[in-house]
Amino acid sequence: MPQMEITAQDVKQRLDAGEKLHLIDVREPQEFAIAKIPGGELFPMRSVPASLAQLQTRAAEGPLVVYCHHGVRSLNVVHWLRGQGIEACLSMSGGIDAWSREIDPSVPRY
Repeated sequence: MPQMEITAQDVKQRLDAGEKLHLIDVREPQEFAIAKIPGGELFPMRSVPASLAQLQTRAAEGPLVVYCHHGVRSLNVVHWLRGQGIEACLSMSGGIDAWSREIDPSVPRY
């Protein structure tokens, strides 16, 4: 079974090492307004199927790191994307909440 998830620490290490990762936020716009990770792009979960071509283009440039609030929606999105043939995608376990707790406390928790 291929790896489906990545920890917030691993994401941070890979970004710090200069790896090209695409941070894909699948939360709702009102959640994005409360807290965001710098560089994260908003693709609300319901819009992902309509955004498939954009996401395929990004995945060709570098892996997608999909995240939500706690990591449930993003894992569902990663399963769906892989079903559409996008292998270069991972769900950030614990979501933006883990990022706030473990990486950047300036990101508000809600």
